[in-house]
Amino acid sequence: MLFKKTARLMGNHFEFSLLGETEAEVAPYFDRAIGEIQRIEALLTTFSETSVTAAINRQAGIAPVEVPEEVFQLIARSQHLSAITQGAFDLSYGSIDKRFWNFDTQMTALPDPELAQKSVALINYKNILLDEANQTVMLKNKGMRIGFGGIGKGYAAERARILLKKEGISSGIVNASGDLAAWGHQENGQPWTIGVADPNTKKALFAGFQISEKAVATSGNYEKYVIINGKRYSHTINPKTGYPVSGIKSVTLIADNAEIADALATPVTVMGIEVGLDFINQLPFIGCILIDDHNQIFTSKNIKFL
Repeated sequence: MLFKKTARLMGNHFEFSLLGETEAEVAPYFDRAIGEIQRIEALLTTFSETSVTAAINRQAGIAPVEVPEEVFQLIARSQHLSAITQGAFDLSYGSIDKRFWNFDTQMTALPDPELAQKSVALINYKNILLDEANQTVMLKNKGMRIGFGGIGKGYAAERARILLKKEGISSGIVNASGDLAAWGHQENGQPWTIGVADPNTKKALFAGFQISEKAVATSGNYEKYVIINGKRYSHTINPKTGYPVSGIKSVTLIADNAEIADALATPVTVMGIEVGLDFINQLPFIGCILIDDHNQIFTSKNIKFL
């Protein structure tokens, strides 16, 4: 039977779905998965002064900070993603001046281009300095901040999947508010069926596909955006211009790893449809579904809908 449990973790709604004989049998595994995500949250959160992230940010422009190997390697992988996306993915997005971007009913105009540029002046992944020998991280300039909002949920979902598989759970899904990692199969032996949300109606689906041993992440502007002069602007900020991106309502990534799927969703949004799809088509074993502001669907070469 399929058993489910939900929990509020990393500021998001997590749902765990595990196959087992009885609820009593799978209950301890829910707790272990939740514990793993709580452990990761304590390391990465920006909402606690005791986290590794907070320690790195406090020392920006001052000194390198020695970090656990797990965090060092996550940052190193993030830096690689920043390089291949030419900065469209960037952990130092935490440096952005948020005064310009509240995305609420009070926001009726875009800021001056020069001010927008200044708001992202400290965002530059090349100024996140890694010393592998000493396992330290340093932010080069004062005022810089890193944050794991673009990769943390996917990383946590992936780590929970790895833990549960090691513990002997043969089939399940870890869903971190749309960033999900699946393994095994449904009770009937079929692969898991995953639906992609309709960006116009949150509770409806526009497409579905089957996965096993795969991860899916969706990034969309259908929940947080503003419309200015008839044009919709996403809450996703282009780190090069300081302006919110437009033209894409939703990006869904399918990959072998939830960390990768989560991390690539935002840069594809920033790149735009043509460049984003061209980028994904060059990556093996990764698929992408895009919906533009006119509800037109675009897919990478290897997507198959149900």
